[in-house]
Amino acid sequence: VSDLGHRSIRRNPLISDLLHRIEFIEKAGTGIRRIRDEARDLRCPEPAFESDSFVTVTFRPNPAVRAAAGEVTPQVPGVTPQVTPQATPEVAPEVRLLQAISGEMTGRQLRETLDLKDVKHFRVNYLLPALHDGHVEMTIPDKPRSSRQRYRLTPAGRERLERIRKAR
Repeated sequence: VSDLGHRSIRRNPLISDLLHRIEFIEKAGTGIRRIRDEARDLRCPEPAFESDSFVTVTFRPNPAVRAAAGEVTPQVPGVTPQVTPQATPEVAPEVRLLQAISGEMTGRQLRETLDLKDVKHFRVNYLLPALHDGHVEMTIPDKPRSSRQRYRLTPAGRERLERIRKAR
């Protein structure tokens, strides 16, 4: 664990060289440093690294963000405490998705509307929570991976969107 970010060991040079040539990975040995730099830039606590046969990284949120969600946390120097719990729902990914939906839309149309490139990030942080909460539904629920699949607001989703608009 102490060598993470200081020493890079390629476990399979053939695969890593191939992935580098097709630009799937960047320069070897930069990931841990970039993780630490990004956490510091976002004013998050240092990630915790554990290693046995796998490496596990535990990320912790910025304490100011946790405070905005209503959790009691100590003050962080340089972070303004004016963020309120009332503002948090307006920027939540699911709320952004609800605001983006117009009629029936494909996943690609939704990602483009939200200006999101990463399909997995969109699916995990935006679409699945909205589907799970019953705010969005599939037009073809029996075939979730259909190329003709579209998404639309449910009555509960429209109601939540209306509550958010009235709260402004």
